[in-house]
Amino acid sequence: MFDMDLPWWEFMLRGAIVYIALLVMVRISGKRTVGQFTPFDLLVVMLLSEAVSNSLSGGDSSLTGGLLIAATLIGLNMLVALASSRSRKLSQLVDGTAVLLGRDGKFFDKVVKQARLGQSDLEEALREADCSLEEMQCAFLEAGGEITIMKNPKVKKDDASQPPA
Repeated sequence: MFDMDLPWWEFMLRGAIVYIALLVMVRISGKRTVGQFTPFDLLVVMLLSEAVSNSLSGGDSSLTGGLLIAATLIGLNMLVALASSRSRKLSQLVDGTAVLLGRDGKFFDKVVKQARLGQSDLEEALREADCSLEEMQCAFLEAGGEITIMKNPKVKKDDASQPPA
């Protein structure tokens, strides 16, 4: 049960390296990857876990080695969460920040493309906010991947559907 092929510290080192590398890769891949899984995104996450499993264990399949890796990953996650709750810069680096997607009834095409959002994502967000494009004051892609819409309080739904006089 406690017979491991590798020294204990190597499991912890492997876990830390894989954790940091995957954290960087996920942050680079964009907000929507984290916030809203499509079937494709879920498949990628499942394949990622399979791809890094040997790099975590180094071929060791012992119970002790697996538990040591799991404890290392959970400990690193708790450490990063604690550190980012105390440091605004680290929080922005790890969690990201909100991005302004549009204002006053217009989406910024360049920003929307950079965020890898489709027209259907924007339309869905407008429907969820019960807001027409004309009523939209601001649209944000939040750090968690969701799109939030702020309505312009000066534009009423009835006014938005009427042509200007």
